[in-house]
Amino acid sequence: MLHTTPRFNAAALTLLASAMLLAGCATGPDYQRPAVDTPTAFKETAEGQWKAAEPAESVPRGEWWKVFRDPTLDALQTQAAEANQDLKAALARVAQARATQRDARAAYFPQIDVGAGPTRQRSSPASRGLEAGADSDPFTLWRAQATVSYEVDLFGRIGRTVDAATAAGDQQEALFHSMQLAVQADVAQTYFTVRELDALAELYAETVRLRERSAGLMQRRFDEGYVSELEVARTRTELATARSEQVGVARLRAAAEHSLAILLGQAPAAFSLAPRPLDHATVRVPSGLPSALLERRPDIAAAERAMAAANARVGAARAAFFPSLTLTGTLGYESAELGDLFKWSSRAFVLGPVVGTMLSLPIFDGGAREARLDRATAAYHEEVATYRQTVLRAFKDVEDNLAHLRLLDEQMRAQDDAVRSSRRAADLSQTQYREGSISHLGVIDADRSVLQQQRVAVQLGAEQARATVALIRALGGGWDVAQATP
Repeated sequence: MLHTTPRFNAAALTLLASAMLLAGCATGPDYQRPAVDTPTAFKETAEGQWKAAEPAESVPRGEWWKVFRDPTLDALQTQAAEANQDLKAALARVAQARATQRDARAAYFPQIDVGAGPTRQRSSPASRGLEAGADSDPFTLWRAQATVSYEVDLFGRIGRTVDAATAAGDQQEALFHSMQLAVQADVAQTYFTVRELDALAELYAETVRLRERSAGLMQRRFDEGYVSELEVARTRTELATARSEQVGVARLRAAAEHSLAILLGQAPAAFSLAPRPLDHATVRVPSGLPSALLERRPDIAAAERAMAAANARVGAARAAFFPSLTLTGTLGYESAELGDLFKWSSRAFVLGPVVGTMLSLPIFDGGAREARLDRATAAYHEEVATYRQTVLRAFKDVEDNLAHLRLLDEQMRAQDDAVRSSRRAADLSQTQYREGSISHLGVIDADRSVLQQQRVAVQLGAEQARATVALIRALGGGWDVAQATP
């Protein structure tokens, strides 16, 4: 056994103090977020002036969907937040990342183990100071001891590993917020799709009723000899077409309702939504400044945290080129007889590794450490490119939806004119038909035009609602509902 002396204790304390001083010498590189080109304003709007972006991932996203003032949509969003399985999976990934972070931080503290048991051994005569030919019988040694091991973070390997785990945890949290925003947007857009199909179903139901009446009228006029069979056949064709399209709308609505059920974490058989046509409402969403995207978009925050984690891993790979210091020791009891194991005279300790070395310096490993450093550096450059591409994609998303909404406004105004004109043409065709100026085929064509223009108007209204949701999602969702103008 190893017995300490005051000189040995002083040397050990000196070594430990020196190690603690060196522990602050962490290897680089220090993380700095790379610059990205940020326009002063969006192309589709000249609002505001540029300001420097500040991280704002902790800012709540807000209940942005309430700007549509739809209690049913509010209730659906609450159900999705509580039961959506994708959200639960993302939350579990956050918990995993935080556990990994705690695991990495555990390396800052000594590792203490306890154990007990016998060993059968035979010492060489030389290790006991005996002559070469002296007898050395094997014997059993009983031990009960605690082992303490502590790695001094001389060059920041542990610290960089903790930084990487912390950034990875922040990345998963940002990805959770991104998933949360995506689910909210999907619920709203799918809901508006269902309401659009409800409006189309109502439109086709009215069309079928009118064409059934018209078909009956034409059949009576044919029986009386006033119209030809061609006009009767055309009327029946229009009726059958309207019924077919009505069934097609019902089929699409069933599929959309099933998709909405999955978003709410329910089986399609357990969910139904009462029909209600889509209300035509325009919502103006403040687009803000381009630099605000760097603060509000959770996917940008996730890309930035992934970049920070990759940078920390580069530091950990560099630390492998420097010496590592591990302090170990055991304290407990050992005895040749089990009955004497816990006697005061059986106490023993060892300071320093039983196997291996306390201070190790890598010399040659065939280029393994260099390869690991190159891999970590390349991974960092990949994350930098991904971050910048994410920012560019965010700018594109906003520009796309701003342009989409602007052009939709113009298209809907033109479509409203088309609906009014088609209705006027249908009224005139009815008048001319009663006066005998045109055949009933002209009336059928005019009615078909009205249906087509009304269908396009309904679809444009729903597309405008979905585009508004897409713009809110592109902006990160973190804005005040009071700023939007319904």
